[in-house]
Amino acid sequence: MPIGTPACPDAGCQRRLAAQLADMIAGAATIRVSLNDPKQTWPHRRAVVNDETRKTTEVGRATVRGAGRWILRVWLGADSTRPHTFHLADATLTRSGLTAAVRGR
Repeated sequence: MPIGTPACPDAGCQRRLAAQLADMIAGAATIRVSLNDPKQTWPHRRAVVNDETRKTTEVGRATVRGAGRWILRVWLGADSTRPHTFHLADATLTRSGLTAAVRGR
């Protein structure tokens, strides 16, 4: 595929991704993704999984990194320097109103 072509050009891709992530991460309602991990001094993919009550769900490092990568690849037009929240129930991605923490240790 040419550079700049979405990995999944049809609208059903977002729904399939939401279904796959919901199966992979039990109890997840939203996944917040960004490239600004406050624990790192360089741009670093970060994903936080929350349940329906907005409680953070503990998930393995490889799982959340993979989920974050897949989400950002499906929405190539999303500004990856700003945090976004992927809602699994309706397969929508919204820009988070929260600002990322200052990088550094």
